[in-house]
Amino acid sequence: MSIREVYSLLLFKNEGDDHMSSEQNAPLFALDIGTRSVVGLLLRPTEDKFELIDSVVKEHDERAMLDGQIHDVPSVAKVIQFIKECLEERHGPLKKVCVAAAGRSLKTKRSRFNINIETKPMLSRDDLLHLELSAVQNAQFLLANENDGNAPFEYYCVGYSVLNYLLDEEPIGSLLDQIGKQASVEVITTFLPKVVVESLLAALARADLELEALTLEPIAAINVLIPPSMRRLNVALVDIGAGTSDIAITDENTVIAYGMVPIAGDEVTEAISDYFLLDFPEAEKVKREISIKETVQIMDILGLETTYEKSEILEPITETIQDLAHSISKEILKLNGKAPKAVMLVGGGSLTPYLPQFIAEALELPQNRVVIRGADAIKLLKLNDVCLYGPELVTPIGIAIAAKENPIEYISVSVNGRTLRLFDVKTLTVGDGLLAAGINIAKLYGKPGLAIMITVQDQLISIPGKHGAPPTLLKNGNITTLDSPLGPEDNLIVERGTDGKSATVSIKELVDDLPLLTLTINGLEKQFQSKVYLNGKRKSLDTLLNDRDHVTVSQIETVQDLLSSLHVLENFKPYKLTVNKEEWMYQQPDPVIYVNNQPKSLNDKLNNRDQIDWNLNPLKPKIIDLLSSKHIKVRNTIAVFFNHEPITLEKSFVQVYRDHQLLKLEDELLTHDHLTLKTQESQPFILQDIFLVVDLNIESLSGKTLTINKNGDQATFSTPINNGDKIELAVQ
Repeated sequence: MSIREVYSLLLFKNEGDDHMSSEQNAPLFALDIGTRSVVGLLLRPTEDKFELIDSVVKEHDERAMLDGQIHDVPSVAKVIQFIKECLEERHGPLKKVCVAAAGRSLKTKRSRFNINIETKPMLSRDDLLHLELSAVQNAQFLLANENDGNAPFEYYCVGYSVLNYLLDEEPIGSLLDQIGKQASVEVITTFLPKVVVESLLAALARADLELEALTLEPIAAINVLIPPSMRRLNVALVDIGAGTSDIAITDENTVIAYGMVPIAGDEVTEAISDYFLLDFPEAEKVKREISIKETVQIMDILGLETTYEKSEILEPITETIQDLAHSISKEILKLNGKAPKAVMLVGGGSLTPYLPQFIAEALELPQNRVVIRGADAIKLLKLNDVCLYGPELVTPIGIAIAAKENPIEYISVSVNGRTLRLFDVKTLTVGDGLLAAGINIAKLYGKPGLAIMITVQDQLISIPGKHGAPPTLLKNGNITTLDSPLGPEDNLIVERGTDGKSATVSIKELVDDLPLLTLTINGLEKQFQSKVYLNGKRKSLDTLLNDRDHVTVSQIETVQDLLSSLHVLENFKPYKLTVNKEEWMYQQPDPVIYVNNQPKSLNDKLNNRDQIDWNLNPLKPKIIDLLSSKHIKVRNTIAVFFNHEPITLEKSFVQVYRDHQLLKLEDELLTHDHLTLKTQESQPFILQDIFLVVDLNIESLSGKTLTINKNGDQATFSTPINNGDKIELAVQ
């Protein structure tokens, strides 16, 4: 139902009653229950109009009403009973009555609701209704939060209108069968507080009256004064009562805004009371008399009786009247955004002197564009010479005519065993019943299953859970839908949909077909399949994953990957040992690898069908290899000639011990060796050192003379020698 339909008329009729009396001429009893007084009247429908039969006005004996809300039910019921009895004395028994709720009670709220549809199939009609009703329910909660946290379902939802559908934040005409990431709907929803209706029903029940129809005060007035044919005009209707001034504005063929000013006729009465020392009832009497008389006689609380000219009374209260006019004008400008084309004033407070003139000045309108309209301006009313048709009768007559012209019922239904009353302001649906029952529409669908997050080769992947199931809806025992019509005494049962299952996925579903690498190694063809690891451990492709798991795929890409997969690099593992109580590491040289007859390093890439050749038997490292890797100079070497033959002489700078055993530099190195390294000063070579490498038979020299020369000069065994020296030994 659109917002303009709601503003057009809000009323309901008791279930089981006829929409109106079968007797076409039966009078309509209407009550306008205001802050200061109650107006009751009887209206008789004729062929094409209505005739005012009688009316009674009775003021409250005490402040039983505040801003249109009943605060003292027994006191208000007493006034209603008095009016009923007065009319019954003259026109017979009265059983049913039409009343109006204060227009300020109407609440409107804009709200929005979003759902994620990224992994959901195309939106159906049921999905769309679920989305709209969730937005309406969100509006209920927003309204409750504005009213000190009152329960969100303490308001009757009397209609809503979709303002916008959005797909991925872009407006769209319809969401049906659409696919995207996020679907949204924005609605404007209209509510009526239940306490307003229930207090009215309670007061009527005390006066032995049944509710025939309920409408809103400004809606009733606007229906009879500004029919739909006139609503294309931008006009403001102001119903000025005792405590509040209600405002409704028409434009573009509908009622576009509604507002309220919390001051009205009582402010003027209080100003008269304060200035002239009058009690409130006497001041109210004076206010009414200056509207029709030029002189007024008053008696103040001191007993002094004085006659005043009308101008003498108006002068001290003019500022109060101006304040009232400015407050009304300010609200009109706020609601309309500009001055309307015209302003109509109704209600008893509209008769306040100068008020139309001050409103016209505040809105900068010609004075003839702000007028007081009485009941005689109602086109559907048949006038006679007996009744008076003042502006205070516009609203009660509108209430009665609304009941006749637009009879709309309320119905009783059962939702999960609870009996509810629904306003029949539109074709009611199962969704309306669930809203009225306070069932959270957004929670009817099962929750989606939990998603899981998996890391595959350093890429984070989200796996969504399964969508929850839709709710089970039964109407009178049969499966139904949210948009199915709802009738009197229907029995609804709603069960929440089951939750979706949490996400499940196997390694196979995340990892593409694993590549196969074929290589020929030393003449033998071999195939290598990629390996999959889960959290560092090798797993099969059928393994199911959990949240936060890490999946890695190991593929042979380089020469080193190949050697690692064959575990042959273990032969080339570094040697760990201790030297002089310090930990040393000796890394063996990389193996020599040929790929397609070309030498390659460990980091070189491999391709399918490559031919690999290698010798993976490493040489045993020696002590000299260890010391060389540490850039330790282990010996001094010179080359000399002995009897024209070249020889090499060496002297060690270091000594290496294993468990006190002196080792040669060519001895093999053992892993986890514990070695002791000792260094010494370098000694110069002498001629005698030659005989450490030259085998000289001393016994064959016995009795003979030896001659030793160095570079042609005679030398001895202790003569120093250097690189390139020529040594000659002669025996005589």
